[in-house]
Amino acid sequence: MPLHVPPAPAPALRTVLTALSSPTAVREARTPSLLGARGPVTPELPLPLHVLDHVTPEGVPAVRLAGWRFLVNGGDRVVAAADTMLTPDGWAFSRFFEGPYVTATQRALRHAEAMPQPFQPRLLSVPGLYMLALWLHGDHTADAAAGHPDAADLLVPLAPAPPGIAAHRPHRVADLLPVLTHRATPTPLLRSPA
Repeated sequence: MPLHVPPAPAPALRTVLTALSSPTAVREARTPSLLGARGPVTPELPLPLHVLDHVTPEGVPAVRLAGWRFLVNGGDRVVAAADTMLTPDGWAFSRFFEGPYVTATQRALRHAEAMPQPFQPRLLSVPGLYMLALWLHGDHTADAAAGHPDAADLLVPLAPAPPGIAAHRPHRVADLLPVLTHRATPTPLLRSPA
C-alpha cells in the first residue's frame, strides 16, 4: 500500500524553496552533499515532526507539532533534509542538515511503503532519549498536525537508536511506549542508610 504523505502547509514549503534558492543559506548549511548536488534540488516527502512531551497517567502520549521536515532530493538521491518551525509570525525555515537520520528516514519510508496497510507517515522525536522514530499513523486521512500516537500505530526507531531499542524494526505504540516511558523517567537518587 502506498504511504499517504500529508501535504505540508504552503508557507512552510515556500520557506524551504526560498532557502534552497539562496546561495548564502545553502553555503552556510555545512552540508557537503547539498553543496555538491548537481542540478536542481527539490524538497520532497514533507513529514510533520511531532515531539513527545510526556505520557499522561492514563497512558496517552502527549505530543505537539514542532515543525515539518522535507527530504531534499538532488538528482536521483536524497542529499539533505530541511526543517521548518512554527513561529508567532508563521512558518519559518529552520535549517538544512544531513547525516544518519536522513538516510535512516529514507530507509524506513521505503520499508513502510511495502507494508500491506495504508499509513500516514510522521516523525516523532523523543528528546529524553535522543531518539527519532518514523510514526506510521493508522488513520491516513487524519490532520497530520494534530493527534497522538494510537495504540495500534507503528513506531520505527531510526538509527542511531538508543541502546536496547532495535532500529528499523516496527513496534506497535502499545508495546514500545511503556519502554520509552520507563527509559525516559529519571531514577531518583538512592540515599545511603543513616
